[in-house]
Amino acid sequence: MEAEEEAEGPAPVSHDDYNLPYEGLCPCPDSALEESVCVDRAAVDRLTQGLLSHYLPHLQNSRRVLQELTQNQVILLDTLDQEVSKFRDCNALLDLNSLFTEAKIYHNKLVNIRKEMIMLHEKTTKLKKKALKMQQQKQKDLLEKETQREKELERERQLTAKPAKRT
Repeated sequence: MEAEEEAEGPAPVSHDDYNLPYEGLCPCPDSALEESVCVDRAAVDRLTQGLLSHYLPHLQNSRRVLQELTQNQVILLDTLDQEVSKFRDCNALLDLNSLFTEAKIYHNKLVNIRKEMIMLHEKTTKLKKKALKMQQQKQKDLLEKETQREKELERERQLTAKPAKRT
């Protein structure tokens, strides 16, 4: 008879068939109880512990490796930022060097302009002195000419015959 029961398959499970150590282990209503399987809490805890003991070391190792990778990534990002700032500094130095070169060129141009202005000032000063001397010479010549003409007029007057006075 037992062989017949085993051959027919498992018998339907009811809530009363289990000796549950505490209530609430299988909180399913009776209709859902037939479809679901209720398991002993200790068995669940042992299975959980077994599963955790099997996978937890690998997960912890993976977590440690990921933390190391993240830390290395942060270090690489910091290094990359430093390199980028070095390149920016180099570009700034190149710009600064070009500015200094340009400033030197313009300084030389200003020095040349200043020299030209000094030279032009000296030439104009000499020309003014020369013009003043020429003007003074011209005035002196005019004065001498006028004096000469007056002397000639006076001489002509003296040379012209004067009528004698009748007494």
